[in-house]
Amino acid sequence: MQLTSLNDITRTHRHIFLSPHFDDVVYSCGGTLGVQVSCGLRPLVITVFASAPSVDTPLSSYATQVHRGWGLGTLSASDVVKHRRKEDAAALDFLQADYLWLDYHDAIYRGNPAYYTSGEQLAGSEVNEADSWIDQQLAQDLLALQERLPDAVWYAPLGIGRHVDHQIVCSAADRLAQRGIKVNFYEDFPYVLTQGAREARLQEIGLALEPALVEMSEMLPLRIEASSMYTSQTSVNFGSEEAMQTSIQKYTHSIRPVETVNLERYWSNH
Repeated sequence: MQLTSLNDITRTHRHIFLSPHFDDVVYSCGGTLGVQVSCGLRPLVITVFASAPSVDTPLSSYATQVHRGWGLGTLSASDVVKHRRKEDAAALDFLQADYLWLDYHDAIYRGNPAYYTSGEQLAGSEVNEADSWIDQQLAQDLLALQERLPDAVWYAPLGIGRHVDHQIVCSAADRLAQRGIKVNFYEDFPYVLTQGAREARLQEIGLALEPALVEMSEMLPLRIEASSMYTSQTSVNFGSEEAMQTSIQKYTHSIRPVETVNLERYWSNH
């Protein structure tokens, strides 16, 4: 079910997942969502960078290139976001999770001239100073939400791969962690597939985080099925749908390689 504002979030939402983009939580935590729904819970996915830029915002050549990579090169930016919202709604309705889209723009749409004009600037470098207000505003909203829902369990990206949008959401969630609130940082998929990326990020964050595992073997087909609904993202992230299925299966099995066990791992401050 789609929520329309932060005010719609109620105490029935005991598990709140923060997703930088439309696919991140399903790609990384789809099995956990399935487990929670099967237990009668109503997990909520809040996608942060979910808003379309205004019609008069000029697109950088890099943003246009990204759209082409998604197979959406003929669409306007607002139609691209509409298309991606449809994919997200289909995946989260399929998993029976609630969802809310916030009004921040994706990194490729921010700034005039654009702040991020290459893959290197987008993933692997520092967040542009002009974006620091997003971190502050988001942190403020999360803290206000936490006060209203003190029993909520939080999930946020660890920021593996250092995509600037993932770094911003991780940093905002870290304000919760600094207040002693439990945050489960998830392993950003598929960035975590890059050798050494997880270790590098854990070291960079410098928090004493403990791993926690969710056994989701029975939900593996659900995670794969929901992930495949982000059709615009499949080839750019995985090459093919088959490669996506294989990488999800292999990675979730590699966390504890015994027989047919598939896990999702979180890093927590408690």
